[in-house]
Amino acid sequence: MKSPNNFPSNSQLTNPQLMIPVLGVFFLLFVALIFRPFVIVNAGERGVLMKFGKVQDSILDEGIHPIIPVMTTVENLSVRVQKNDVNAEASSRDLQDVKMEIAINWHIDPARVNKVFQQIGDREQILIRIITPSVSEVVKSATAKKNAEEIITRRTDLKQEIDKQLKERITSYGILIDDVSLVNVTFSPEFAKAIEAKQIAEQEAKRAEFEALKAEKVAQADINRAKGQAEAQRLQRQTLTPILLQKLAIEKWDGRFPTVMGGQGALPFINISPETLTPPAPANTP
Repeated sequence: MKSPNNFPSNSQLTNPQLMIPVLGVFFLLFVALIFRPFVIVNAGERGVLMKFGKVQDSILDEGIHPIIPVMTTVENLSVRVQKNDVNAEASSRDLQDVKMEIAINWHIDPARVNKVFQQIGDREQILIRIITPSVSEVVKSATAKKNAEEIITRRTDLKQEIDKQLKERITSYGILIDDVSLVNVTFSPEFAKAIEAKQIAEQEAKRAEFEALKAEKVAQADINRAKGQAEAQRLQRQTLTPILLQKLAIEKWDGRFPTVMGGQGALPFINISPETLTPPAPANTP
């Protein structure tokens, strides 16, 4: 007889036939918690499936996947773009010491994540075994093709050369390079001082060249001005004919004759007034 509200009675709870299924359920839950017959692959990851430690060809995508406990294990690897800074030292073509800080964006090829884990390992092993030594070797190779001045003035070309060589070198390992950036490029203190002295000398040379050009322009302007004045005087002499000079003198004459002629010991000039030049009136005859 069942108790009210359909709850099992105390006698039913102690019945062995009912206890066995309940214990079985609890046992399965315990086994599931301990051995976990499923695995979850998070977003941006891929699962490397292994049976008794041997890497399988199949790769688990994002989501939940059933597995056989004990026999099957899964290692999750990130396939997202990752950034790492790598320091490298090299020498230029003119034997100048160069130090570079390289920022690399990279990620594991999702289709080859199982081979990457099998041959190289996890993220730390990828950095230690593949990326860091590859960057060091590529930087040395690319830097040796340019002198120190070209490294400074053609930095974009150097970046492209490093990017190209690094992709060719690392892609075969299942690692894809997304971008390479030259964060910092430094030279020895002696070379930095030499560059500074050279820049100062170039600025002084440009300033001296400007001053010389300015003086040349001023001198040329004076010459042109003198030529213009000489030409104006020449044209003026050509236009001053004797007739024109006489006309100009007449226009400027005030109607008075000079009273003295000559210089030292000059003699008085006969003062002729306009009245004396007027002829006398004829006398009346008777």
